[in-house]
Amino acid sequence: MKQIRDGLFWLFFLLHTLMIIAQTKMISENDINTALNRFVEDSNKAMINATPEIIEGYYSDDIYLMPAFQKTLIGKKNAMRYYKAFFDRFVIIEYKRKNIETLDLGSQICVLGEFVMKIRLKKGGVVEELNGKYMNIWVKQENNISLLSEIWNYNHHTDITEQLKFDNIPGTILAYQEHLPINSNIRFEIASINHFTEQFIAQRDHTLWAQLYADDAIAFFSYKPVFKDKAALDKFIKDHVVELPVFEKLNIRNNYINDLGDYVVNYASHIANWRNNEHSGISTGKGIKIWRRASNGTLKIVRQISTYDYNY
Repeated sequence: MKQIRDGLFWLFFLLHTLMIIAQTKMISENDINTALNRFVEDSNKAMINATPEIIEGYYSDDIYLMPAFQKTLIGKKNAMRYYKAFFDRFVIIEYKRKNIETLDLGSQICVLGEFVMKIRLKKGGVVEELNGKYMNIWVKQENNISLLSEIWNYNHHTDITEQLKFDNIPGTILAYQEHLPINSNIRFEIASINHFTEQFIAQRDHTLWAQLYADDAIAFFSYKPVFKDKAALDKFIKDHVVELPVFEKLNIRNNYINDLGDYVVNYASHIANWRNNEHSGISTGKGIKIWRRASNGTLKIVRQISTYDYNY
């Protein structure tokens, strides 16, 4: 009798455990792809129809919306304020975006994409075509995914940079906020890399800069095309350091680090005190890096996007 009772106990225990696992199972890969495709379709509709409410439901409550030439908008309400201000200023003639890669990070997802947009100021002016690229960070949940952050930049310079800035929206310059305290191994490691990076960028050492990236890295820099090839990325860095101003002070700051195991999601910002011939100034920027831990322990950047802030 005791053996029967023990057997029934373990049977019920096993069934209960399986029920818990089933109830806490994350969203499936197929459902993730469906949701991501739907978001692209809804984003295109939201822009063409000037109706940001179409995509509001995808946003997490504390989303980081990180547009080019604009302070970061933190929270769903501020993100909606940004889009409404954008639609109040511009007529959207054409907008189309497409995802080019989905990278599974474990509990989060990194999505890369490109967009083309034709807009015109409502007060009059020529039609401007803007081509750019974006990175989205999503978090997996039980039955869906939620957008944690969206950042984009443009592939080229534009004559309407000033019109892409909005003074009346509650925004945050991440570089002016306190950086993460260095109280864990991963924060210490990335802060150390940042400090070394400040040095070799100021010294215009492209050989060291290029070593930050994995062989399969994809990088999105402002005013440049997508870099998918390591050789092309290395050449860009070599050419880019020649164009750089003199940095009297460069500070790279960590605003968010999430160690997901093989991958690390890192929101970073920078403050640059620079001078170039007779000109000088202070500028800030922001970006997202996806680091990957190699089998030998090396930490390398596999995906990156960066853009300038409001004061550029």
